[in-house]
Amino acid sequence: MGQVWVDADAAPRPCKQILHRAAQRRPITVTLVANQWMQVGAPMRFVQVPGGPDVADDYIAERCGEGDLVVTADIPLAARAVANGSLVITPRGRHLDEDNVREALSIRDFKDGLREVGVETGGPAPYDERVKQRFANALDRWITAHG
Repeated sequence: MGQVWVDADAAPRPCKQILHRAAQRRPITVTLVANQWMQVGAPMRFVQVPGGPDVADDYIAERCGEGDLVVTADIPLAARAVANGSLVITPRGRHLDEDNVREALSIRDFKDGLREVGVETGGPAPYDERVKQRFANALDRWITAHG
């Protein structure tokens, strides 16, 4: 079974809790990578990387590979992970792969351009029960397919 890599600095707490429960029940290796120290419960692992832009992303992108799962909301990291052969799901349960990651990157870049000229593009919807369930279902599908 592949490994689960988590871009943990921005991952919502409920997402990390779902991953922790999954790691307790199934033989999966979950590694959280972040700039800030965080306590994680066994059997999850934690790697603290130095502060700085994209340091955690670089750490994950350099190590993820075929059959791994990367959990991130960072679309450039998702594109790098997909190029390495990894599957990607966002903390909101969206599946990113070769078929849709380029489109997601284009939309992200377009919105960044709008924000640079002062257009407010809004933020994400609340991380509610429906979103948590969508993430849990996406994670379960990956575990089932790779277990």
